[in-house]
Amino acid sequence: MKYITKYKSPNYNSRKNSKIRLIIIHYTALENSLDAISYLCKKEKKVSSHYLISQNGIIYNLVKDNFRAWHAGKAFWQEITDINSISIGIELDYNPNGENNKFSLKMINSLKKLILKLQNKYKINKNSILAHSDIAPFRKKDPGKYFPWKSLSSSKLILSMKKLKRIEIEIIEKWFNNYSLNSKKKKIIMALSLIGYDTREVYKNVKLYSKLISAYRIRYLKSEDIIKNKSIYNTLIKHLFNFMLTKD
Repeated sequence: MKYITKYKSPNYNSRKNSKIRLIIIHYTALENSLDAISYLCKKEKKVSSHYLISQNGIIYNLVKDNFRAWHAGKAFWQEITDINSISIGIELDYNPNGENNKFSLKMINSLKKLILKLQNKYKINKNSILAHSDIAPFRKKDPGKYFPWKSLSSSKLILSMKKLKRIEIEIIEKWFNNYSLNSKKKKIIMALSLIGYDTREVYKNVKLYSKLISAYRIRYLKSEDIIKNKSIYNTLIKHLFNFMLTKD
């Protein structure tokens, strides 16, 4: 794979031997890729990513993989809060309010090739290709509701959730009951926590719970289900079962 390497961000530091375990997908929310390069390469901005992919599919390598780029910010996944040390950050030249408000075919094709290469190189699990909104659901929305996760799933880059049999649903329900989770909300929070989401404050903070649910719905529910305001419960049970089967 060819990258453009002439632009280098100074905003990085040492991973301190942390293993690369996650790939985090962002969008720039800037006007174009040149603006994004300028922003990510300015020392005073104190932000960076390992890769930037333009609308026409060009991949810019701004920080080498072995360094800790500053892309995740305050984040959490599977009890880890220093996400930058264990992740690769990929920025997409996309702005929901700009002229670059489409995830172009060339961009997504390049993204898929890059993800595949990184997965093979660092042995990254399909469960570990994440949105910025997965690791920071209380403050981030990228890559947003129009990002084509289905295309990544069809290419077998991320977890494809098979439909559960009745017996499998009963296994999960019995397991919940063993932990005295007697409300749907408690079951939802437990499932989200096991998958990796930050649920530390959502029991006592309704606003944070709502933001977490919204982030999950945008990524995992079909658009028609969101419009119909369908419950996330069934999707989440299916997700949890499939997650446990494919866990590292």
